[in-house]
Amino acid sequence: MGRQHKTKKKETKDPNEIQMEKGLRIIYQHRFFSRLQNGGMRFVGRDQLGRKTAARSMADGTILLNKSIFLSPKQWAFAIAHCKLHNCFGHYDLEKVPGIFEEEADGTRIKKLYFNKKIWNIACDIYVDKFLDDIKFGEPLYKAPTGYFPRSILEDEQKIYDYLIREKWNEDNHSFGVGSDDAMDMSGLDNPLEYKKDRWGYQQRNEFSSSFAYALASSVSSAINLAADRDYDTNSMGRRVANWFINNYPLFGALAASFKIVEDLDTCRKHDISIAAVNAWDGEIYINTSINLPEEEWRFVMAHEFLHAALLHHRRCEGRDPYLWNIATDYVINGWLFEMQIGVMPEGVLFDSAFKNKSAEEIYDIICADIREYMKKNTFRGNGRGDIMGRPATLPGEKGRGVSLDEFYRNALTQGLEYATGRGRGFVPAGLIEEIRALAVPPVPWDVKLSEWFNAHIRPLEKHRSYAHPSRRQSSTPDIPRPRYTVTETSNTSRTFGVIIDTSGSMEPSEIGKALGAVASYASARDVPAARVVFCDADAYDRGYMSPDEIAGRVTVIGRGGTRIQPAVDLLQSAKDFPKDGPILIITDGGIEDRLLIKREHAYILPSGCRLPFKAKGEVFYF
Repeated sequence: MGRQHKTKKKETKDPNEIQMEKGLRIIYQHRFFSRLQNGGMRFVGRDQLGRKTAARSMADGTILLNKSIFLSPKQWAFAIAHCKLHNCFGHYDLEKVPGIFEEEADGTRIKKLYFNKKIWNIACDIYVDKFLDDIKFGEPLYKAPTGYFPRSILEDEQKIYDYLIREKWNEDNHSFGVGSDDAMDMSGLDNPLEYKKDRWGYQQRNEFSSSFAYALASSVSSAINLAADRDYDTNSMGRRVANWFINNYPLFGALAASFKIVEDLDTCRKHDISIAAVNAWDGEIYINTSINLPEEEWRFVMAHEFLHAALLHHRRCEGRDPYLWNIATDYVINGWLFEMQIGVMPEGVLFDSAFKNKSAEEIYDIICADIREYMKKNTFRGNGRGDIMGRPATLPGEKGRGVSLDEFYRNALTQGLEYATGRGRGFVPAGLIEEIRALAVPPVPWDVKLSEWFNAHIRPLEKHRSYAHPSRRQSSTPDIPRPRYTVTETSNTSRTFGVIIDTSGSMEPSEIGKALGAVASYASARDVPAARVVFCDADAYDRGYMSPDEIAGRVTVIGRGGTRIQPAVDLLQSAKDFPKDGPILIITDGGIEDRLLIKREHAYILPSGCRLPFKAKGEVFYF
């Protein structure tokens, strides 16, 4: 008889495990979840998880998967992602779970835990399900809509928990997450994780949360790059520094993810860029990597360029000398970065402690007193070349891409500030916070400011009720006289102002008309009988008193020569028929040859983009 061979029976794989593997493949191929740190996965039976619980998250990051439950691949992907996010969102952290911090006698703070663990699990499930629903990932195991809850509470697990407690939510109602009535999908809430300093003095942290921040920033950056068709070298110095900001410094995270980092040496030579420059109009930062700087110094340099763009320095020049304005903003930015301890300040950077707590506008006025000295200073682009590049700061009638970019920079910096201050991520100087807040608020229109100036110096006539001449009697009570409204009598000389109009050749007629129209409308609204109008180029031309209607009408402009405003000021200040305390409005384009000596209240009205050659003592309105 021949030898009989036993055929080995082919093992068949469990269909449930096949579905799990397909779900894991969805996780590993996803742009975001593939980047998350893994704490390990184990396939276990229903005896460890319960009859209906698909998966469970452990405090150490381990995920238990119930191989006894059949789910579709998308449902397994949802269950695995859900459990991962419990660790990433810090749902096991002592700082996160509900409780009260109490200070002991020795000054230490201890958190007393008074919370319902099942309700906290449900609150965390609702929060995670909302996140997965927002990014349209996987397929939930339960179809319970998060829209059932008030939208205002869904942004925070603590708010959801408080809401469930108030509503006396059934703690065994597992309509969210991947748990069931017989078991929760979170294990380890009895001993929340506390992160302290280790024996070497380093602060421990939730590595899963750090991994989540990196994965989110990296996937967003990849999406932006893909949408813009950008091909970046992720190992280049510029991208490494940008990724450092994305992962570690939320104030600049959105800006770092959005800018295109240009490290091409030919481009730097073409634009004469010594170290770095920024083109906020095109969303590009140029760095010359042939300069051998350590990565810590490159962080300082790139944060400097981010702030130039985000604080709209390319638009705020407003007629100032562009290079001196660039120097002034450099002093402000470098002072802030030094306080914030971002990177290391390179050698030779513009820094002066005397300029601390001063705005760029104030510093500009100071350095204008010594132009020769400050013209010798270097920006990161080099001597005589500003590192704020791109189109001119003033483009009449522009409604294109620049406006939307400005709004993006403002929003990115404002949201970064909210995240940084809300999470206690880093020190931000008060001056920078104030400037970011100011950019977030729309500027007050110039004509509103002009109206406020009128209110301060020329008050409207006040009406009061008088019985001197009763105005009417009611038929029901004919014997009772009724008062009438009368205007308080006042001298017309105390209710007037002077208008000096620069009629030099550099002033456009349309600019004169726009300013005069606003002046006439406000004068009429405040019952000003007449205003003293003086035209001025190289000499003063007194037009006398004109009513608001005459000012708003067709005014014949006299003189179109050079610009000297002082003769017109002297004319009004010495005129016997003009009140000694009458305020003066000066309409000019700023091309004034000398400093003005004005001894009374005054204000200037200038076209946008123009600038006075001296620091004004009165208010300045730009239209």
